[in-house]
Amino acid sequence: MSILERTRSSARPGAQLPVALPIGPRTAAVLVLASLAGLMMLCWPLLLEARPGDRVEPPFLFLALLPLVMVVVLAEMGEGGMDSRVLAVLGVLSAINAVMRGLGAGTAGIEMVFFLLVLGGRVFGAGFGFALGCTSLFASALLTAGVGPWLPFQMVCAAWVGMGAGLLPRRITGRAEITMLVVYAVVASYLYGLLMNLSFWPFALGIAVPGHEGSLAYVAGAPVLENAHRFLVYTLLTSTGGWDTGRAITTGIAIVVLGPAILTTLRRAARRAVVHPA
Repeated sequence: MSILERTRSSARPGAQLPVALPIGPRTAAVLVLASLAGLMMLCWPLLLEARPGDRVEPPFLFLALLPLVMVVVLAEMGEGGMDSRVLAVLGVLSAINAVMRGLGAGTAGIEMVFFLLVLGGRVFGAGFGFALGCTSLFASALLTAGVGPWLPFQMVCAAWVGMGAGLLPRRITGRAEITMLVVYAVVASYLYGLLMNLSFWPFALGIAVPGHEGSLAYVAGAPVLENAHRFLVYTLLTSTGGWDTGRAITTGIAIVVLGPAILTTLRRAARRAVVHPA
């Protein structure tokens, strides 16, 4: 089948669009390793065994390692089919996201980044969504002087949001597709807030004394379930009802109002940008 025939077939109603960054075995392996590194960064306090009085510090090695992993991921994706046109689309969407994030800046949970991240991952696939999450948060951090130890956590969590959107069933279309994306965006908004809380919770309230009842602080060396319970209560009280709900509402409304038009525009761009060998 020629390139022209593939392009025409992808434009037919109900046809499954090709992804801009196909994930091969090697790229999938790198994505899995990067995600595992991110999970280790986020979850290490729950797995730490320490005696009372031990000094607990964040693993700064992971903070230096993860950006390098992200570079490797992007390089692997480039070998899988990111040509100049797809790279241009990635750059444009990252720039738009960076500007929109500066407009809301997360005030009261108002986030204008995630709806475009979800739509981009939906149209261009999981690999593109992963890359878009990384580059969007990195670009917005440079634009707003928001570079800090929290940036790697934001990058990997946003990358998971974009990647998850690309893994949703691709044959669902029309209103059902918008409904599916809204539900996914709401769930992803809450999970993003939960994971970001986990990145700083062990240090936000200090280290509690083992056996201290009623505290929401992290207890070094306590059972995993005990610390997980403390963390979930802390998240519900400080984040879920405010920031996370605001993010979920903002993202869901944006997808309902702007989603159909943006999906059409992105898919038109995908048909011009994605090239498959004859």
